[in-house]
Amino acid sequence: MKLISKTFALALFTGLLSCHQAPQQEPMEQVIKRSMKVAQQQSRAMAESLLERDQHLPRTINRETGELITSDSRWWTSGFFPGTLWYVYEYTNNDSIKELAEVYTQRVEREKFTTNNHDVGFMLYCSFGNGLRLTNYDQYPEVLITGSKSLSTRFDENVGLIRSWDFNKEQWQYPVIIDNMMNLELLMWTFKHTGDSTFYNIAVSHADKTLKNHFRNDFSSYHVVSYDTLTGHPHIKMTHQGASDSSLWARGQAWGLYGFTMMYRETGKERYLEQAQNIADLLINHPNLPEDKIPYWDFSAPNIPDEPRDASAAAVMASSLIELSQFSNKPAATQYLDVAEKQLRTLASPKYLAEPGTNGNFILKHSVGSKPHNSEVDVPLTYADYYFLEALLRFRELLQMGNAQTKQK
Repeated sequence: MKLISKTFALALFTGLLSCHQAPQQEPMEQVIKRSMKVAQQQSRAMAESLLERDQHLPRTINRETGELITSDSRWWTSGFFPGTLWYVYEYTNNDSIKELAEVYTQRVEREKFTTNNHDVGFMLYCSFGNGLRLTNYDQYPEVLITGSKSLSTRFDENVGLIRSWDFNKEQWQYPVIIDNMMNLELLMWTFKHTGDSTFYNIAVSHADKTLKNHFRNDFSSYHVVSYDTLTGHPHIKMTHQGASDSSLWARGQAWGLYGFTMMYRETGKERYLEQAQNIADLLINHPNLPEDKIPYWDFSAPNIPDEPRDASAAAVMASSLIELSQFSNKPAATQYLDVAEKQLRTLASPKYLAEPGTNGNFILKHSVGSKPHNSEVDVPLTYADYYFLEALLRFRELLQMGNAQTKQK
C-alpha cells in the first residue's frame, strides 16, 4: 500500500475529523478495527482451509450452493488473496498471518514468466509487491523485475500500448481494456528499482494513449478499445463486461480512477492528476450513484434501482479517492474523502461485511464480476476484499497523521 501525503492535506484531514465523526456515528477508528478483526478471522480461515490444496487460491463462491470456487495462479485474480493476507499482517503484525502470506505468495511466483496476458501486475504486484514492502525479502525483487520484463513483451511501439487480451481475434486486432491501467504500477516500481527507463516509457506511453482514446467527453471510459496494428489508431470502442458500448461499467470507471491517481503519484505529471479528478467528479456526482455510495454494477444499467450493486467497484473507488484527496485542494479533497468514508462505512455494515464463518470465508458480500456473461453476480470476490483492506489502511494512515499533528499543536 502506498499513500503520499502533502502538508496541506494533513491539515485538511485534521480539520475534517471533527465534522466527519458526529457523536451518533461509530468513530472511523472503530470501523477500521472492527472490519480488520473480521478480515483477520476470515482470511485465516480461508488460508488454513486451502493449505493442503497445493496451488489453489480462492476466487469466489457458487451463489446457489455457497461452495468455494478456487483457481490456480493462471486466473487473473490470483494475486489478490496473498495481498489480502499481507494487508492483514500489516495491520496485526501477526507472525502466523505473515507465514500464511508467504505460502500463498509463492503460489503465484510462476506468473513472473507469463507473457500471454496483461494481468501480471495484478498477479505479482499485489502479492510480491506488498510482501517486499513489508519484509524486504531478498528474493522478491527478482520476481517483480522478471514479471515486468514479461509484461513488457506485450507492448507494441507502433500502437504505444500494452495488449490486454489475445482472444476474439476475429473482432479485435489489438484490444486494450481500461483495467490495464492497474498493471502500470509494477512497471513503475521496476523503473525505480532498476533505473531502466524502458519500463517508465512503456507505462507513460500506455497511460497517455489510454487518456487520449479511452475516454468520452464526460470523462467516462469505454471498457475495450481495439487498435489497428498498421495505423496505431482505434478501430473499435466497445464494452465486454458493461451494460452497453456507451455505458459506464462501474468497476471500469474505478480502474481508471485508481490508475491515473497512481500514475500521478509515480510521475508527478499534472495531466494524470487532472484526469483522475475529472473521473472522480463524474462518479461522485453521478445521479445514479446511490446515497450509500455503493455503485450499481453499471451506472447506466437499464433496470436501476433493481440492479445488483458492486462492492468491488466501491472498494476500488474508496481506495482511489482517499489517495486522490491527498493530491487535491479544498473543496475537492473534502468531497473525495467524504465519499470514501461513506463507502467504507457502508462496506463495513452488516449488509456487506460478512459474519465470521460465513460467505465462504470472504470478507465482503455483493460484488459483480461480469453480469453480461452471468458470471460471478452478487457473490464475494477476492479483489473486493483486497481493495477494501487497502482503503481501510489508507484511511487509518490519515487518521494517524491527523492525530499526530493535533498532538504537536
